[in-house]
Amino acid sequence: MCGIVGAVSTRNIVPILVEGLKRLEYRGYDSCGVAVHQGGELRRARSTSRVAELDANVRRDGVASGTGIAHTRWATHGAPAVHNAHPHFSAGPGVDAASTGFGELADFADTPAEAETPDETAGPTGRIALVHNGIIENHDELRAELKRKGYVFASQTDTEVIAHLVHSLYEGDLLEAVQAAVPRLRGAYAIAVFCRDEPHRVVGARMGSPLVVGVGTNGGNGKGSAENFVASDAMALAGVTNQIIYLEEGDVVDLQMGKVWVTRPEVPLAGQPGHLTTGGRAPTHVRFVPADRPVKTVNAHSGAAELGPYRHYMQKEIFEQPRALADTLEGVAGISPELFGDGAHRIFTQIDRVLILACGTSYYSGSTARYWLESIAGVPTTVEIASEYRYRTSVPDPRTLVVTISQSGETADTIAALKHARALGMEHTLTICNVATSAMVRECRLAYITRAGVEIGVASTKAFTTQLAGLYLLTLALAQARGRLSADEEARQLRALRHLPVALQAVLALEPQVMAWSEDFARKHNALFLGRGLHYPIALEGALKLKEISYIHAEAYPAGELKHGPLALVTEEMPVVTVAPNDALLEKLKSNMQEVRARGGQLYVFADADTQIENEAGVHVIRMPEHYGALSPILHVVPLQLLAYHTACARGTDVDKPRNLAKSVTVE
Repeated sequence: MCGIVGAVSTRNIVPILVEGLKRLEYRGYDSCGVAVHQGGELRRARSTSRVAELDANVRRDGVASGTGIAHTRWATHGAPAVHNAHPHFSAGPGVDAASTGFGELADFADTPAEAETPDETAGPTGRIALVHNGIIENHDELRAELKRKGYVFASQTDTEVIAHLVHSLYEGDLLEAVQAAVPRLRGAYAIAVFCRDEPHRVVGARMGSPLVVGVGTNGGNGKGSAENFVASDAMALAGVTNQIIYLEEGDVVDLQMGKVWVTRPEVPLAGQPGHLTTGGRAPTHVRFVPADRPVKTVNAHSGAAELGPYRHYMQKEIFEQPRALADTLEGVAGISPELFGDGAHRIFTQIDRVLILACGTSYYSGSTARYWLESIAGVPTTVEIASEYRYRTSVPDPRTLVVTISQSGETADTIAALKHARALGMEHTLTICNVATSAMVRECRLAYITRAGVEIGVASTKAFTTQLAGLYLLTLALAQARGRLSADEEARQLRALRHLPVALQAVLALEPQVMAWSEDFARKHNALFLGRGLHYPIALEGALKLKEISYIHAEAYPAGELKHGPLALVTEEMPVVTVAPNDALLEKLKSNMQEVRARGGQLYVFADADTQIENEAGVHVIRMPEHYGALSPILHVVPLQLLAYHTACARGTDVDKPRNLAKSVTVE
């Protein structure tokens, strides 16, 4: 969930590193830092503020170098504090990082009283500098081993363990040191490391966390040039290079000026399928061999990170949903299993059920799809929280279509759940994903790539609605493969899908009415969300959006469950948001609403035009432009997104970077 950028070049790469961090800041923003090779030594600057402040500090101090690494952090091991911020240094046994400063330029905290600014002339400078995304599960035993060798730790992080481990194995060749270190690591990691003694070299490695190589285009020869880069995401390198190598699990890459050399372990490492163990431990001496990884042209436009006229990225992305849906549905001239890849028709006719694996917002899109898959396609469907699925005993069925859903395609829990399902013999796999080059797409046999574009706001919006569109197409394709979709019904469904962008524009026009509600919500501390049937997962998503960006405690329930406990919470101070489409459950929902009114609760209702729910004392109604049948959830979720957004704005929270959260959950 952290962001990594590194580079070797003949030019000053510090502005590139910092700009890359700005584009990756959505991955984590508890702290940030940069380390460079300057004046024959390693120098670094770290901050617990945002990347913009780090940028101002390194500019002020004249930091310039052709070799460096940078990092923006989402804290796992150790609190968000300067001494826990990356990059981490190692200078060898007996050296206390906290007391020497390792040639620090400056460490900056939120206030001068918190700042840790070591004396940059004191003690020896560092030899190894390293940044890391992921979690090292065996850090305690490695820490104990390194302490016995005399290494002194300055942080509470698992990352510093890797820096000292690489140092302990360094014998003049950084690539060999990293290749010797990674078999010792258990867990997930993407790392970038460089050494004081080899000033024009950066080595990267990945296992379970994303890492890409950017091949420089200044006089390049296809596989190497005068500059090369490494990053967590190709977007960090937009405008610098569009020539990208996607590293695979276990890869170690050597970046030099004019050279990119990728190697892989001859024996799979711990965490890779088929890895060997020796006495319960991964082998520590592994031979690495050259790996041929293709260079792909990836147009990750930097303009996607521009706010334009919008106040926040979340607002921008809410209003991009009509275009995102149109792009996602572009080219769908008819319903066919082959929309999901070659061989999809054969697989769709062989499966008896669907298992959906996802986390967070993607889990709610899968929960919505369950209603579609069972009612339209007639396929029994189970939806599992990916982080729980592989830790329980389940009953596998090889005639199951395993569907994963992920915006980034790098969600660690979902990838692990997918691998677990495959290990149980369920080989029919499909992903709904927004990133065509992601690990999830590579792991699955079939895929539907949504075209939401880059989503920077931590609270997902357009990724959710485009996932729903992809899942609806999957429902129709399965229905067709099972003989449940006539030609007339296919034509009707296609018309409805093509009208979605226009319908969404009409929903977005409700923003002023939603803003008026947000002033009431901003003064509240709790909220309930109600939905029935197909719209219960939409209520869950609405509650999630409100809690994650406004910090208002919010829960969602099927409306029929009110009298089984939640009704005890209802008072005049409890706003109750109700999703009220004109469907078969409307009259039941109205009865549940009366239960709220009888206890003095305040109802805030998003109602279809013909529901006959009127504004009155204690009942506030915003009318949706039209009823949209089975596709109604895609429309009804949008005003819930707007409500969360404007409530957060009214409360003055950091909408795009809510506390304690990050965008891409690449750690378990």
